[in-house]
Amino acid sequence: MDIRIPRRDLAAAVATAAHALPHRPPVPVMAGLRLTASADGRLEVAGFDYEVSTRATATCSVDQPGQALVSGRLLADITKALPDQTVHITTEASRAVLTCGRSRFTLWLLPIDEFPALPELPGVVGQVDAELWAAAIAQTAIAAGRDDTLPVLTGIRVEVEGDKVVLAATDRYRFAVRELLWKPEQAEHTAVALVPAKTLHETARSLAGAGSVDLALSAGARGDGLLGLTGPDLDITTRLLEGEFPKFRALFPTEFTSVATVPTGPFAEAVRRVALVAERNTPIRLNFTQSGLVIEAGSGDDAQAVDRLDADLEGDDISIAFNPAYLLDGLTAANSPVTQISFVSPTKPALLQGKADQGAEADDSFKYLIMPVRLSG
Repeated sequence: MDIRIPRRDLAAAVATAAHALPHRPPVPVMAGLRLTASADGRLEVAGFDYEVSTRATATCSVDQPGQALVSGRLLADITKALPDQTVHITTEASRAVLTCGRSRFTLWLLPIDEFPALPELPGVVGQVDAELWAAAIAQTAIAAGRDDTLPVLTGIRVEVEGDKVVLAATDRYRFAVRELLWKPEQAEHTAVALVPAKTLHETARSLAGAGSVDLALSAGARGDGLLGLTGPDLDITTRLLEGEFPKFRALFPTEFTSVATVPTGPFAEAVRRVALVAERNTPIRLNFTQSGLVIEAGSGDDAQAVDRLDADLEGDDISIAFNPAYLLDGLTAANSPVTQISFVSPTKPALLQGKADQGAEADDSFKYLIMPVRLSG
């Protein structure tokens, strides 16, 4: 293999493909990135950890096509550190040589014949705006669980029905649901997949500037289902999770005794201030009345904090407690100037939604259900 490629293009492709590298490779070759230079002037950088595969491509000058398998993380570190000039890569015998400006690196090659075959992309089922997709994934991934002993809760449920996609995630303490429109290949197509949230989040950020993303899906019967995501110069596959995702729609209340509206920025700042005195896993208390909102934390001999905000309340006064980190996650995910919180009772989940302004309707495309914390006494 003998190629020349701009450092920025190489570094971007390597960094993207490196997302698929396992932190603890089961065999040495799985720590490698496969470089494939083709006669048509393309370099493919591929990584695979048996769960996620990534193929990132870039344009290059190819003097001699070929393949090589090199240490992925070392290559990523090197390409980030190289001067912003053309990189010359050659392979011979058991090593690869990278030359850029006055810098020269020699890397030992891994046995490429031991590198596993990457899965084929499933059939495309539709297309979605890349920026919209990335934003929707970020809004829902924030609520996904991180406990690997409960793998079902570490995923995002992706429901496809006609021209609508519904994303949902939960860790049992909050539930985030986002609806968005897309362009299906078939008007009446329906499908359901449970996808690892971490993978979706990382790949969505990689594809955010792609303009549009093709979604491909194959629902396997024996745990071999795949989701594929394709953008310009990037193909990603990830295996689907198995298990029964909670039936979430019945959890979202439709009738409320109180509805509060608060400017999001001042609300988030006040929550952060008050939470400074709340020890780990200690809730903060929200007291909504017709006079406004009082936020409190701490009691007795502990440090205490109180903050007051203007807020509109329709319905009964209510005092309710939340985990401050979960509340802030919801405010961040809603990403709106005004926040509406709808209550059933101090012991029932509350519904958080964004609003464009004080008098606007709540945005039904994103819903964040947050469980309250019971206070002793």
